[in-house]
Amino acid sequence: MTEPTAALRIVANNVRAARRRAGLSLEELGRRAQVSKGALVVLEKAQGNPNLATLVRLADTLGVSVSDLMQGPPEGRVRIVAAGAVAPLWTGKQGSEARLMLTTPTPSPVEVWRWRLEPGEDYPSHPHQAGVVETISVTSGRMTLVVDGAEYAVEAGQTATFNGDVPHTYRGAGTETCHLIMSVHLPPGPAPAPGQES
Repeated sequence: MTEPTAALRIVANNVRAARRRAGLSLEELGRRAQVSKGALVVLEKAQGNPNLATLVRLADTLGVSVSDLMQGPPEGRVRIVAAGAVAPLWTGKQGSEARLMLTTPTPSPVEVWRWRLEPGEDYPSHPHQAGVVETISVTSGRMTLVVDGAEYAVEAGQTATFNGDVPHTYRGAGTETCHLIMSVHLPPGPAPAPGQES
């Protein structure tokens, strides 16, 4: 068996800590997040390779950001992250990708993502928890944003926002690569379960 990477150990520790803070068993977290108990056991042992969809479902269920599951402790007052220093959390077959750059360490966190969508390639997202708001700013190219079945064209220089608690899809449109910055505004995390430390 290979030694788990530092990043996987951080995810394992953060998932375990968030689950315990929420007062959830492995079985209950798995049921709520629609992730098998076996997959959670493997993840909390810093094994396997969780995909973006799994991390998003766990974060939504635990009331934390995806970054909360992936990042170690803060390193200082100002954090600067280069796109090349962050591995993509999703890559499409045609070269699309999504990179979670950082999350603000506030009671109502904001995730900042960089996306690249190739023409015709899409990423469907399941509904997030109530209170999640997504904002998308297209910096070059064009995309189609599908929210609860309705399609919206978003072009370079335009910004769109919507409630993320419904099914939604990001799709590259036109003939050029679409680059966009997405922010995900999360509601405050849940209060600790009775008997749990804050």
